[in-house]
Amino acid sequence: MNIVQIETKPYDGQKPGTSGLRKAVKVFQQQNYTENFVQAILSAVQPSAVGSTLVVGGDGRYYGPEVVDLIIKIAAANGVKKLIVGLKSILSTPAVSCIIRKYKATGGIVLTASHNPGGPNNDFGIKYNTSNGGPAPESVTNAIYELSKTITSYKIIPDLKCSIDYCGHQYFKVDDKEFEVEVIDPVSDYLQLMKSIFDFDAIRKLIKGSDNKPPFNILIDSMNGVTGPYVKKIFIDELGAPSNNAVNIIPLSDFGGLHPDPNLTYADALVKALQNGTYDLGAAFDGDGDRNMILGKKAFFINPSDSLAVLANNLDCIPYFIKNGVKGFARSMPTGAAIDRVAAKLGKELFEVPTGWKFFGNLMDVGRLSLCGEESFGTGSDHIREKDGIWAVLAWLSVIANVNESVETILTKHWKTFGRNYFTRYDYENCESEPCNQMMVDLEKNVTDPSVIGQKFTSGQKVYILKQADNFEYCDPIDKSVTIKQGIRVLFEDGSRFVFRLSGTGSSGATIRLYAESYEPPSSNILEDAQVALKPLVQIALEISKLPQFTGRNAPTVIT
Repeated sequence: MNIVQIETKPYDGQKPGTSGLRKAVKVFQQQNYTENFVQAILSAVQPSAVGSTLVVGGDGRYYGPEVVDLIIKIAAANGVKKLIVGLKSILSTPAVSCIIRKYKATGGIVLTASHNPGGPNNDFGIKYNTSNGGPAPESVTNAIYELSKTITSYKIIPDLKCSIDYCGHQYFKVDDKEFEVEVIDPVSDYLQLMKSIFDFDAIRKLIKGSDNKPPFNILIDSMNGVTGPYVKKIFIDELGAPSNNAVNIIPLSDFGGLHPDPNLTYADALVKALQNGTYDLGAAFDGDGDRNMILGKKAFFINPSDSLAVLANNLDCIPYFIKNGVKGFARSMPTGAAIDRVAAKLGKELFEVPTGWKFFGNLMDVGRLSLCGEESFGTGSDHIREKDGIWAVLAWLSVIANVNESVETILTKHWKTFGRNYFTRYDYENCESEPCNQMMVDLEKNVTDPSVIGQKFTSGQKVYILKQADNFEYCDPIDKSVTIKQGIRVLFEDGSRFVFRLSGTGSSGATIRLYAESYEPPSSNILEDAQVALKPLVQIALEISKLPQFTGRNAPTVIT
């Protein structure tokens, strides 16, 4: 096999965000655009790339198989010893993390734009995971970006032909050295891990029912993303759910026209199916399988912040934690503080980190963190270094099987014990970038002015007194790295708060996210609709930020 060096020129804007580089498919299809970025990844992790083993796979979206082919040819030319590739390019993001850790791989290249739409006119993404199985830290992504700005050539073996349409080993000779590609079943390693964590017999008994208990009826929606094969194998083949209890389980390159973001807006078909009361639990996953939404009977919605807190309070229902113990808990800064109250009760460390799963990894690697989550429908534990949608559903089913109560009852009892952190998120998608940036600059300047501390803001019958405001910074307690400008926080004396962030997960324009939260103690009103309870606070946030004036938007794209 002959290595060819291709001359190229840099492209602007190849800076990986919190979860890699995400752009429109047509951007990645530009001449040498993808090749440049893949070469930058391999160059950034040199010399570890030489003689390394890398895991490669993705969420099945459009352009994935073509990029896998490029990665194989470029990796071989750069001295990589072995690639472990998902069959037909399919590997969920949690499965990539699982496989990296199980086989002690050097890292992995994940082809996903997560919850963004797919197809030739939509989005694609590439991210690099390190040897712990988690997303690359900023030191690595910054190195990738710097190399992408100065790249003049990339190495490739254009004549290398490798099929990813069947499982098995393929060997090639490159510079008198052996290069191996192992194509694997995408589900088997992940399934083995799940069986080592959960009591599948107990969950199976719950789902199938017994002499004195009716079947627990579930409905799982893969939204035509990567989790389809995992859902079929785990929930239907292994746990005995009827085959029609899983929908949209064939991965499609355009997700069948669905927007694979598991929230009340984009997973509305699941919401409608749950509303008639036939199902006891519903769940949906995003394109690459790391996010989850969970609903109870009649579409009772479990806010991700509450989901995290309930699981934290019931980890003794899961064999993995009985065996390994429970270390600390963590949440991203915008996530509701419900888990803080569980941590206080259980005497566990609680970490508040910036948005991005990589910030949890350092804490896990040194044994200080067991369970963590983000309000953006991400929940996970230290079994891997990614959030994990299927794991979250299996965790909930384990709790239900153990306490023998409905989803709604479990959550209501939790609120009656800990109180309720009302929480909502407003997403304003595809806004013009310049006005959004100016809004954030003005907002930070206005709310951090010392003269506004103690100022009263009134909406309806509610009065909020400003206590503190900042642009969130985080100093990693393990490696002492500092991450700045992670979101503008405005905190009030009664414990209420709102947060504004510009999201880094979109491929075009800007997405403004507004998070609002207020706490009610157990003896207070804990059963009010969250949107009603938080309306006054949201109104104050919009007035202070002047968001409607800057964006021209009178309503968000999505409310969670």
